[in-house]
Amino acid sequence: MTTSWLKQNARRIDKARALLRPALNGAGPVWADLGCGEGVFTYLLHELLPSPSTVYAVDKDRRALQALARNLAEAALKAELQPIHADFTRPLSLPPLDGLLLANALHFVKDKKPVLTQALSYLKPGGRLVVVEYNASRGNWAVPYPVDEGGFIALAAAAGLQGAQIVARAPSTFLGEMYTGRGSRGAGEQGGRGDKVTR
Repeated sequence: MTTSWLKQNARRIDKARALLRPALNGAGPVWADLGCGEGVFTYLLHELLPSPSTVYAVDKDRRALQALARNLAEAALKAELQPIHADFTRPLSLPPLDGLLLANALHFVKDKKPVLTQALSYLKPGGRLVVVEYNASRGNWAVPYPVDEGGFIALAAAAGLQGAQIVARAPSTFLGEMYTGRGSRGAGEQGGRGDKVTR
């Protein structure tokens, strides 16, 4: 049965699905969604990842996390959701992750390299980091610090991510275009920060 939340957000979800799906082919089931908001991309992680999956949904806005929990419950997801009230730009204690998503979140961070370097430490060897962003280099009040696709490739390399590439693009009525970038953690690098979650 289609829920009201899914109906109200059907176009956003379809667009987000097209951006996210190419980045998740062959992905493992344990992910974190940093700056998750009210749950469009968190929902899609559960939909697109192998079952059973676990997603740690991180946001510093407690009301957004409450809305996310309601929305995903309404969508009747049969997956494990772990909401975490925290600022993703600060260190988190997470289990080693198969993947980490930053969707419409990195453009709120002015100094991006330390955040991506920190994110790298949460990943298992070979784990992937996925970024969904506006393909723009100039910001505005709603997107203060955007990073275009060329900037993402350079930033990923500087942070130590391997094989950074753009895997999807989609037109956007806001700032013209969105893209999905993906990179991974090298097999020889050290793993995540532990098995406890800071809430």
